Amino acid sequence: MSDLAGRRALVTGGSRGIGAGIARGLAAKGADVAITYERSADAAADVVRAIEAQGRRALAIQADSADPAAVKRSVDEAAAALGGLDILVNNAGIAGSGGLLADTSLADIDALLNVNVRAVVLASQAAIPHLGAGGRIVSIGSCLAERVPFGGVTVYSMTKSALLAFTRGLARELGPSDITVNLVQPGPIDTDMNPADGAQADVIRSFTATGRYGTPEDIAAAVAFLASPAARQITGTTITVDGGVNA
Repeated sequence: MSDLAGRRALVTGGSRGIGAGIARGLAAKGADVAITYERSADAAADVVRAIEAQGRRALAIQADSADPAAVKRSVDEAAAALGGLDILVNNAGIAGSGGLLADTSLADIDALLNVNVRAVVLASQAAIPHLGAGGRIVSIGSCLAERVPFGGVTVYSMTKSALLAFTRGLARELGPSDITVNLVQPGPIDTDMNPADGAQADVIRSFTATGRYGTPEDIAAAVAFLASPAARQITGTTITVDGGVNA
């Protein structure tokens, strides 16, 4: 299928894990894709090659999502290189060092807020002038935004919860311009940051209804749908892809 043929997308944090899966998934549907990365230059190059092998244009942009100037620059650079922008996927995020709130440093709190919240706001703001009718903004949150079944993720969960209100508010603002804004909330996803064979995997798996981790391709499928013409009437809403963690 090529229901995204001719569309131009930017996926932040697209060099690894969920972001890489989303970038490849959008390309498979026909989109040209730019990604951002912070340090994983080799991994970003691999994603670019995979997209180009599908016959699509691709580029990787080095940008630290904690840096406001870099966030804006990356959006403008992607739009310039691709000749415009139709889809923004706010994927870049960090989990922080974990631990109880009483032991969480100010630096860690600031880092979580800067990357998980501020960067989403700034990237979306920078994308608005580039997006025309039919434009799409999709942010990647977490099922922990709505249910927190264990401790040690208080600030992280708070930052992901902020995306719920942001998505709803921006959907109201951009609806008259025929631009949709939605949120995808993953649950446990098998990546190098949270491997399905990791030390805590059995405990995490027990929270799911399906008894298994998801894959980056599961998240990519949800994003590709929201970016497609079939989702033109879906905005200000959330798709939770968590294997039933929040059931």
